[in-house]
Amino acid sequence: MIPTTFRSAVGAALTVAVSAVLLPATAANAADGTKAQPRTANAATIESFSRIADAVLTERTAAIVDGKPARRAATLGDRKVRVSAKLARAESGAVSSLGKRKARLAALGEAYSAGDTKATVNEARVQGDRATVQVTETTTLRYAKVRGDEPATTGFEAHHEMTLARTSAGTWELTGLRSTDDGPVAINEPRTPAVATADALPSAKPAATKKPSTPQAKPPGTTGLNYKAMATYAEKYWKNYNPAYRKFNDAGGDCTNFVSQALKAGGWKHDSGTYDDYRNWWYDSSYQSLSWVGANEWSWFTLHHKRATNLANVYYMGVGDVMQMDFDRDGSKDHTMMTTYRSSSGVPYLTYHSVNTYRKSVASIIASYPNALYYAYRV
Repeated sequence: MIPTTFRSAVGAALTVAVSAVLLPATAANAADGTKAQPRTANAATIESFSRIADAVLTERTAAIVDGKPARRAATLGDRKVRVSAKLARAESGAVSSLGKRKARLAALGEAYSAGDTKATVNEARVQGDRATVQVTETTTLRYAKVRGDEPATTGFEAHHEMTLARTSAGTWELTGLRSTDDGPVAINEPRTPAVATADALPSAKPAATKKPSTPQAKPPGTTGLNYKAMATYAEKYWKNYNPAYRKFNDAGGDCTNFVSQALKAGGWKHDSGTYDDYRNWWYDSSYQSLSWVGANEWSWFTLHHKRATNLANVYYMGVGDVMQMDFDRDGSKDHTMMTTYRSSSGVPYLTYHSVNTYRKSVASIIASYPNALYYAYRV
């Protein structure tokens, strides 16, 4: 790590050349019609993914620091990993928004004189021509002595997920980058993370939170689904996790993974396909789709396939229904919960992971987060 200068930044084209030998193409799988199974990337590919993550995240850090950051030349080679044109445009907007944040900080009497960002790849999974990469960012910022009583530095660890696509030439393009952390965003994290998508995404409708004067009758269920089984599963494993499934508490939260498990227990069927396409929903012994574990991706999958409809009021939820929250109203859903009990007076009670909770009333949740956006789904 370089203590007072930035690591090499993305540059105008957001392109990083690397001397890595990339994974072989999957022609054999395509020829016999076999679906490519997810596998761990080799060391050379992981290094190239680390370089592009380092470059993009360093560019974000540079946007909030005073002065012009020093740059180091990238190691050149005959293979490249680059940011896709679409994501480059999104990142340009993200960096611009961070410049505005820097100005707001200055108005509040705070500035940073230097910083350092380092990206470390924790896991890189490749399936066919797609890769999903889990990255830990470690950033240190040095306070400018605006008032004179500031500490020397501040620092944080943030977690991100990158999605990449292999080009016909065998190189990789970074197509998406999103934070996987809960809670307040890091100082260099754009308000709305840059994620490139091919299609317009299904949009959930916020639900009202005022209790109706008269309780609504329990909504009708979907034929073939067992809502009691969903609730029974959730209430069995709300604290003692099912060992048959992986945990995601240290990778942004386990809430959506837990709800997906309960839905499967009640009759939801897998929808196979690539793991980074929100239109697919599945889990196996080695990996899972993003929609299985991601709050936003779950919502997009669910609404796209009409596995659920949005309810107009959170008090309309019945057993097995799902509620999501956007804590800071930034357009990104932060938490997923399941209704496992409904009182005779029409109050839903939610059970969820992260923090592990059993039968918490929707009223108590609303009282704690009166300004959040709420989304209710009849599954």
